[in-house]
Amino acid sequence: MALKDYPQPSVTVDIIIFSLKEKKLQVLLVKRDKEPFKGKWALPGGFVRIDESLEEAAKRELHEETGIKEVYLEQLYTFGGLKRDPRGRVITVGYFALISSEDIEKIKLRASADVSDVRWFSMQKLPELSFDHDKILAYALKRLKWKFEYTTVAFSFLPKKFTLTQLQEIYEIVLNKELDKRNFRKKILSLGILKTTKEKKKDVSHRPPELYTFTGRIGEIVEIISKIGS
Repeated sequence: MALKDYPQPSVTVDIIIFSLKEKKLQVLLVKRDKEPFKGKWALPGGFVRIDESLEEAAKRELHEETGIKEVYLEQLYTFGGLKRDPRGRVITVGYFALISSEDIEKIKLRASADVSDVRWFSMQKLPELSFDHDKILAYALKRLKWKFEYTTVAFSFLPKKFTLTQLQEIYEIVLNKELDKRNFRKKILSLGILKTTKEKKKDVSHRPPELYTFTGRIGEIVEIISKIGS
């Protein structure tokens, strides 16, 4: 049979952007300005054009709807529920990215294309989401936690120079668990993936803490949590 003999589903991309702001895990959402779900919040995304790759579509949609560009996107998962889109059969490919707390301050969000607003939301206070974006976001959060347990992805949230307290806070926020301060510092330093800058953090009212940098490769498997413990 020829390709034309098969029904052709549409393909979209949806992008999950995580960051840390005000000591909370945040996700970037857009308010739809078109039906379906006009006036409702959703993940940035849209339809894939016939002449572009999935990643190209994801980057284009992210830039058009939020103003964000030049961010590394990782493919998350493919979601193909039969009734996930009221317009018809639509398969979506999810992408996600992490933005450091330092870079988030430099980003100027800009709503355009088919959205009327764009803003950061705490994962603890999400609005009602369009389509099946609540399921997509839940899966992205699960994947993020897995990465925290087996990779050095936590450093993607940090500025180039950071304190051990900042690093511990990131683990506690994303994993939603409290870690023993002394044990955390002992174990994380024993991994040999941090290097002291011999500088101190400025603009603090108490004793200025030491600043560190990450020396390993992002994505290197080090099983941090299993070695740190709680």
